[in-house]
Amino acid sequence: MIFSNMVLIPKCKSRVILFLWLLGIIALLNGSAVEARIRRYKWEVKYEYKSPDCLKKLVITINGRTPGPTITAQQNDTIIVELTNSLLTENVAIHWHGILQIGTPWFDGTEGVTQCPILPGTTFKYQFVVDRAGTYLYHAHYGMQREAGLYGSIIVGLPDGKSEPFTYDYDRNIILNDWYHKSTYEQAAGLSAIPFQWVGEPESLLIHGRGKFNCSTLITPSLDAGICNATNPDCEPFRLIAVPGKTYRLRISSLTALSALSFQIEGHNMTVVEADGHYVEPFVVQNLFLYSGETYSVLVKADQDPTRNYWITSNIVGRSAPKTPPGLGVFVYYPNHPRRSPPTTPPPPPLWNNTDPRLAQSHAIKARQGYIHTPPSRSDRVIVFLNTQNTINGNVRWSVNNVSFALPHTPYLIALKENLTHVFDQNPPPDGYDFQNYDIRIVQENKNATSSNGVYRLNFNSTVDIILQNANSMILNTSETHPWHLHGHDFWVLGYGEGKFDMFNDPMKYNLVNPIMKNTVPVHPYGWTALRFRADNPGAWAFHCHIESHFYMGMGVVFAEGIDKVGKLPSSIMGCGETQGLYRP
Repeated sequence: MIFSNMVLIPKCKSRVILFLWLLGIIALLNGSAVEARIRRYKWEVKYEYKSPDCLKKLVITINGRTPGPTITAQQNDTIIVELTNSLLTENVAIHWHGILQIGTPWFDGTEGVTQCPILPGTTFKYQFVVDRAGTYLYHAHYGMQREAGLYGSIIVGLPDGKSEPFTYDYDRNIILNDWYHKSTYEQAAGLSAIPFQWVGEPESLLIHGRGKFNCSTLITPSLDAGICNATNPDCEPFRLIAVPGKTYRLRISSLTALSALSFQIEGHNMTVVEADGHYVEPFVVQNLFLYSGETYSVLVKADQDPTRNYWITSNIVGRSAPKTPPGLGVFVYYPNHPRRSPPTTPPPPPLWNNTDPRLAQSHAIKARQGYIHTPPSRSDRVIVFLNTQNTINGNVRWSVNNVSFALPHTPYLIALKENLTHVFDQNPPPDGYDFQNYDIRIVQENKNATSSNGVYRLNFNSTVDIILQNANSMILNTSETHPWHLHGHDFWVLGYGEGKFDMFNDPMKYNLVNPIMKNTVPVHPYGWTALRFRADNPGAWAFHCHIESHFYMGMGVVFAEGIDKVGKLPSSIMGCGETQGLYRP
């Protein structure tokens, strides 16, 4: 009433001034609350016929699009996504890749770990806070749906009034992908079959949802003219229009199903400034190597001859003599015509089997000065994960320490919170392997391989070291690159090495001064990668190879921490396995 009286008495200027001053103070004190917004999205997920590489096939879309809509927000905003599953015969779940889900572990979107799947014909509401600026992703986390087109970007900006440690004129977003013509059902059936049927190499590479398959290579090109049409506007090359002299921040992400990639813009340097939402001490590359699940920001200046256009290319690296043609786009200098092709041939890719530049890039990624989060000086627990390929009961599987992961029917988060101890194996998986006697460079029989859905229970607030150790697969002289992604956390990347990890000497080489924090990291062929994180986010969190077929074949684990601190679970995540009896609307 006092404030109302002040407003209603115009003659009392001093009171009005005091009132306005108080309002200003209140606004300043509540600045963060005023800045934070609620951003609402309504999505319909369904199958549609699309031709992203000129060949028509069923694709999973969000509101008719693939990639799906970009979520754009500011730090501390709340995101609400109401997702309607119109797939008719398929469940779905969406993971918010890189979002920590502090206080909302049930909305991480990992079917079998944090929630039951979303049934056909139903609507599910995800609600979470984006608490850090940076470049993140979202994608399907049910079966192998991600590679059917269900993915997109999350761009989180700084709060108003704050600035980043680099400048640019324009901000652009590019998602890189590989593309298969077989459905995910066909691929999954082959991976589960006896004898084993590998998915093979992708037919195309997509640059932000666009690629170009050579229709003439089809067995019956004349009969398939309606299926594969090189003039379809869906497969027009990706074009980025650049104003001469301007600097562009390109947020480049990879959501490949299988492939490690190199990315380049003909004739232009790229300065790496961000990785997985953390600022990087800047370094310059001509080729940027990306592994599935990684995000980067690079600065590119349009400083070349403006009378012509330039190629944008993505190429597969790390896989034997890649048969997949490069992904092609065009860096268009305004005002050149966007459809004018560059006068040159696309630049040659890096050698597919040369790991040196890829390892060099991994070593080069350090935290930017002034933005260093110093890791704990020592860990409370060390877990070594030997990446192996095995045969279990006639099935080819990927494993960790000879244990192949299998999801239970009841999601872990619910089972742990409700103490349903009988729905998954209570025996903990192994913390290591036979370090001394295991030869990582030969094909091993691994006769003791098993399958399990046990979890790693971590003491809350403890510091955990993870050593990813690569080894030979079941194919002679073959060790594959595996990008590992951790849900619910960022980790410090303490180091990379070649050969077998030496538990006595290699820890002394760890970078404890300025290690970058990431959520996805590669382990290179016949090498190791050392990570450190704090188990400080109550929940159940997946840690797995981000290659779709590898995770489907068992290459993953689950960490459980601080379950007693998890809040009341929403009933919306229940309805499968033994959670049906727990469903409380």
